[in-house]
Amino acid sequence: MQSGKQTLTEHELAELLRELPEWALEDGSLIRFWTFTNFVEAMAFVNQVAGVAEAAGHHPDIDVRYNRVKLALVSHDAGGITARDAAVARQLSAQSSAPPA
Repeated sequence: MQSGKQTLTEHELAELLRELPEWALEDGSLIRFWTFTNFVEAMAFVNQVAGVAEAAGHHPDIDVRYNRVKLALVSHDAGGITARDAAVARQLSAQSSAPPA
């Protein structure tokens, strides 16, 4: 995969989605949903995401709807999905404590 601010090629994106089938493409972003039992669990997960994102220096867009969390990764400065987004998606998938929605 590419590095820096280069966006991933269509082939690289296809490979990434095969590797991380719980993620999808939506409006130029790499997205994933998680569903929790309640709002408190959803917010605990968001706090976990915040730690991962801060350590990576790369922050997802986060949408919380009661017990459902949507994360969207895109490198706005590069104009698309980069290796940075892929790395954060991999880390979030590995550390996820709840099954995807």
